[in-house]
Amino acid sequence: MCGIVGYIGFREAYPIIIKGLKRLEYRGYDSAGIMLFDGENLKVSKTKGKVSDLEEKSSKEMTSNGTIGMGHTRWATHGVPNDVNSHPHLSNSGNLAIIHNGIIENYEPLKKELIKRGYTFQSDTDTEVLVNLIEEVQKKDNLKLGKAVQVALNQVVGAYAICVFDKKNPDEIIVARLGSPLAIGVGNDEFFIASDASPFIEYTSNAIYLEDEEMAIVRLHKPLKIRKIKDDSLVDPYVQELKMNLEQIEKGGYDHFMLKEIYEQPNVIKDTYRGRLLANQGIIQMAGVEDNLEKFLNAQRILIIACGTSWHAGLVAEYIIEEFARIPVEVEYASEFRYRNPIINKGDVVIAISQSGETADSLAAIKLAKERGAFVFGVCNVVGSSISRETHAGAYTHAGPEIGVASTKAFTTQITVLTMIALRLAKAKGTLSNSDFHRYLQELEIMPEKVKEALETNDKAKEIAAKFKDATNCLYLGRGYNFPVALEGALKLKEISYIHAEGYPAAEMKHGPIALIDEQMPVIVIAPKQGHYDKVVSNIQEIKSRSGKIIAVVTKGDVQVRDLADYVIEVPDTADALSPLLTTIPLQLLSYHIAVMRGCNVDQPRNLAKSVTVE
Repeated sequence: MCGIVGYIGFREAYPIIIKGLKRLEYRGYDSAGIMLFDGENLKVSKTKGKVSDLEEKSSKEMTSNGTIGMGHTRWATHGVPNDVNSHPHLSNSGNLAIIHNGIIENYEPLKKELIKRGYTFQSDTDTEVLVNLIEEVQKKDNLKLGKAVQVALNQVVGAYAICVFDKKNPDEIIVARLGSPLAIGVGNDEFFIASDASPFIEYTSNAIYLEDEEMAIVRLHKPLKIRKIKDDSLVDPYVQELKMNLEQIEKGGYDHFMLKEIYEQPNVIKDTYRGRLLANQGIIQMAGVEDNLEKFLNAQRILIIACGTSWHAGLVAEYIIEEFARIPVEVEYASEFRYRNPIINKGDVVIAISQSGETADSLAAIKLAKERGAFVFGVCNVVGSSISRETHAGAYTHAGPEIGVASTKAFTTQITVLTMIALRLAKAKGTLSNSDFHRYLQELEIMPEKVKEALETNDKAKEIAAKFKDATNCLYLGRGYNFPVALEGALKLKEISYIHAEGYPAAEMKHGPIALIDEQMPVIVIAPKQGHYDKVVSNIQEIKSRSGKIIAVVTKGDVQVRDLADYVIEVPDTADALSPLLTTIPLQLLSYHIAVMRGCNVDQPRNLAKSVTVE
């Protein structure tokens, strides 16, 4: 949630901040704002809407000169998305400016106390409370800004990533984090501040990622100082070299990031298993698994915790791990898991799945699992993310930056990692025959080619999209390994086209949803030629008899379903357990084309953000 960009150095800050905000807009786009300091004046411009709206507005109401500044793109939590609630927020004196990602949970009592002390508030945000609290601490105890920020943060409850600027001391920016990511790009006589590295990757490849409960004083011509917020102890800055490149965060000729990311899947699946899967030698090697193999093998059960699309990847993993390794698996929504006093035993293994590695609910669930003595394994995409640091061990997916808010390539790379874990455990336990083990390895190795072939369904998906773009409801049905794919397909449609859609196990349809089916209702049935095929055929016949419009995703060469369905999309044949990697592709394309035809903002769907760092 919310994107933060800051700059202090020798360049003009305005173009760096605006470009950086555009790259972070996936984190929220309810409103945007910018602050610049030109050596004399603190200039602020902010507006409801997108960064492009901010560009237009700021060009009319402020000069763009200044080598110090910060900007914000917002996903609203406290206060409706409007100009007033947009960041930056100024303190009552007008000296302090702040931008903030997160939630201050105890803002109400703090606000009441500050009102008693004479402070007034222009907005409904928790952020304006925080900047005035910092000012009050600064005035009351006659403190420098860095110390005042530290004292104030020890009084707040919640999560934050913040940048604070004081025009009375204009050669520094104070930054701090708890629960929301913050990176500092280190250049020559310049520093960049951002929620992730994408805003500064073209200027420097050196970055420092703040840990939870750390703050930094970013000063011109002085070494960076990092301190612990709680006890003021100094922390040695760890500078890491970024592996990301500029090409990865540009559209590369595609109309939308989402489409680019759908088409990247053959390559990123290969990148994810590269060096880990050696099919000819019958080897799967993943350091995080190998180093903790006994913990996995002795596990009484595996708990998978995740949210959204990652939760669907966890459901696929449940089927695969139980089938291959014969270990009981439970899949939990992280947001529910942490609040229901779950039973966690010391012999449990918890797998936390998150694209961003910053999901607040998943992080809280991880901390709870660790407290209860479970071994926690992370699966995430972003190197150096909070989840990667908080877990005992883990495995990165190698999807590369995913900018489109609706997750695509993250899903298939998560399934790839989780499948490899299942196969490695099965080999160690002897629960898969040697021939089956080798067959799955070979199938997984050629999967990128088959995904490439599945992408050839694009024109067919586009044709079907034109027929159903005005539907008000859709039903997605699947069985076995493809039931989670039905859920994921429905989620994609909801997210980017705003059409109500439900994913269901195909057989459950007659326990309620069949009442919705008529000639206006498109039903997408995932029916590859394995596993539950005959049963799915029966379910299709039930829909047919109620005049439902059937779109079927089938294995190439299918005859039986083809005769029943109104529209057919073919994907290559593969092992039943690996079919989600293929069947999900046409559903991604279908959602994409429907959203484009409906005039929706594909990459930035309304009310959503890429990284959910608040509860």
